Amino acid sequence: MENEETIIGDSEVKASNAVASHTFPCHVDSGGGQEDAQGDALTEPEPEPEPEPEPEPHGRRKEILKALEAVERDSAAIAESFSSLFSSLRQSLSQATGSTVEHMNCFSDAAGRLQECVLDASTKGNRYINSCLRLNEEMKDMDALATKLKILRRHVDALDSVVNRVVRSP
Repeated sequence: MENEETIIGDSEVKASNAVASHTFPCHVDSGGGQEDAQGDALTEPEPEPEPEPEPEPHGRRKEILKALEAVERDSAAIAESFSSLFSSLRQSLSQATGSTVEHMNCFSDAAGRLQECVLDASTKGNRYINSCLRLNEEMKDMDALATKLKILRRHVDALDSVVNRVVRSP
């Protein structure tokens, strides 16, 4: 950026020198001298200065060429400044785009890993649910088995009673 400031600064100095070397026509008040409140003249009107002679056409052309050269130098300096500015903007945009691409790649990797973990968890959850459903089906048979065990226990108790009576009787 320092080069830009130097270029612009140099071109401004050159342009101001070119403009300062050019003379611009000056308009003189031709209303006459000063007057007091009643309109009486206090001083004599100053004589009008003689107009400057027109510079010769060749001298005028030199001034125009100098002014055009100054404009051309300034235009080149401005173009260089814009070129440098656009180069800097391009580099900044490239860096921003690069970090955005890196961020999107990181986000994509994280989303992919999260998706894998979710699929794994859902697979394990489905296995657990299926195991619970099978256990529930098997537990339904447990009621019938418990009823059979109660009946079997009554039969065993009855058999035990009978055996005890038989063994005690002589």
